[in-house]
Amino acid sequence: MRIDAVNRVSQLYQANSTKKVAKQKSAEKYDSVQISQTGRDYQVAKAAVATVPDVRMDRVNEIKSRLQNGTYDVSMEMLADKLLAGQF
Repeated sequence: MRIDAVNRVSQLYQANSTKKVAKQKSAEKYDSVQISQTGRDYQVAKAAVATVPDVRMDRVNEIKSRLQNGTYDVSMEMLADKLLAGQF
């Protein structure tokens, strides 16, 4: 066995050994969050939309009564335009 090979192997083991690290004093840092005015406006708008019902019952009832009375008239041209525009 060669002695220089043993020295190299022992050096490798020493290089991979863990060493203790002295603790450093850490500067105290605090995270902070700042919400932009656009973000605040978005939150207000989202809260306002959440309070509005999905179905406007006043419009539904109005159209139902007009259908029952026979006074609800739909323009075929407007209907065709909306169908072609994909608004239905």
